[in-house]
Amino acid sequence: MTPDQYVESVLSKYAVPRGPSSPAEQLGTIVAGPLREWAGQQLSALLYSGSYAKETGVRGISDVDVFISLKSDTTGTLEEIYEQLVSLAQRNGWSPRRQNVSVGVTVKGTRGDLVPGRVQAGYQNHHSLYVRKRDSWTQTNVTLHADTVHNSGRLKEIRAIKIWRMLHGLDFPSLYLELFTIDALSGRSRATLAENLLHAMRTVGSSLTSSRIVDPANTNNILSDDLTQAEKQRVAAQAAQSAREQHWERIIW
Repeated sequence: MTPDQYVESVLSKYAVPRGPSSPAEQLGTIVAGPLREWAGQQLSALLYSGSYAKETGVRGISDVDVFISLKSDTTGTLEEIYEQLVSLAQRNGWSPRRQNVSVGVTVKGTRGDLVPGRVQAGYQNHHSLYVRKRDSWTQTNVTLHADTVHNSGRLKEIRAIKIWRMLHGLDFPSLYLELFTIDALSGRSRATLAENLLHAMRTVGSSLTSSRIVDPANTNNILSDDLTQAEKQRVAAQAAQSAREQHWERIIW
């Protein structure tokens, strides 16, 4: 088995089922009715976001994200909207978990994140989200995020890095990881999967602590600030060590 074939085999092992019969879309179908009733006339759209929309999900770690787009004239503060969503999840027995910008739920054994956002007046895809950790808000554009990553041509390498992150128990936020990997592989051939993965790891090892990654939907949101220097150093050290391994079975498995 060649290195490329080995990496492909690991990707297959952790592939996330897709389509109407998948656990992800079954969760989406179950929550859609109550969410539509809750939002009423203020609902602009319900859509999949996050790793499911980008096709960068990894079995075992990836929640399906359901983005709830509310019209710009929706009343109440963003915090109030967030708490109303928590209450809705409680009433429906979805075991809600308060997270930073989402409400985590579990539906028939499948984990998901419900992300409420209010359209910014005058825009179609820019939304304001409540940020619980800061008791503040941030601007985002989940469509731009999904398109940027999905159209990068680096989905396999990104998924491989996510598998590596999971196996080594690392804290490396997904959008930060995805955009860093895309930048690291800029200009490289798409036909050398294993070598690209090693190159990305070497770049994480050498540059993560000094690289600045900016949210393409909000230049004020510096994604690389999501980790402390100590957290970045831990990720970088593991990446450098993994890239030095002589056998692929010690890198991802």
